[in-house]
Amino acid sequence: MKTFEQLFAELQQKQFAGDPASGTVKELQKGVHFIGKKIVEEAGEVWMASEYEGNDRTAEEISQLLYHLQVMMIAKGLKLEDVYRYL
Repeated sequence: MKTFEQLFAELQQKQFAGDPASGTVKELQKGVHFIGKKIVEEAGEVWMASEYEGNDRTAEEISQLLYHLQVMMIAKGLKLEDVYRYL
């Protein structure tokens, strides 16, 4: 299990390493438009899981949404503190 901060650090390391086999690197290369579409897709899946699929599935979908949100943060050059400032 990892924390939000640990995931962000891991994704930054993947970006830095630039491994072409990494799904994170591929997503970053596709850009903000592609990442944004993934965020919208995952948000819809969170909603549907919340309505019809129970807490375990909802938690899984939320984790995927958080992943794509962090990829967007990295694509935009944002740090965790940039977001935390608004919480």
